[in-house]
Amino acid sequence: MVNTVKNDYTMEINVYSQYFEAQGSFSGVERKGALVLLISDSEAGMISYRLAVSFFPHSDPEDFAVSYDACFEKEIYSGPGRRSRKREASFLESLQDEIDVIASEHDAAVYWSRPLSEARMS
Repeated sequence: MVNTVKNDYTMEINVYSQYFEAQGSFSGVERKGALVLLISDSEAGMISYRLAVSFFPHSDPEDFAVSYDACFEKEIYSGPGRRSRKREASFLESLQDEIDVIASEHDAAVYWSRPLSEARMS
């Protein structure tokens, strides 16, 4: 989950990403970490934003191997336009609540008060 150019007209950007301690079990594997993202995707005058959370084992302090079998996304905006700092700030304000809903739907939790990394903003 990195910033990518899909083709000449599409760009995906991780607006926000941060690792946190977490709890969940997927595919029979206990997950103790989560990568939380706000992603923008623009194409031909259209912009969309989605939230994503990926739960990973985090079996030791150096283990940040993201698991794709426990990754969940939710589109939160799609429409004409381009990136907007004001819109992104609004999405970041509700990010924790929205991710909590996604996590609870999968019997998991993100521990916001226990970050494993600094936030990265683009």
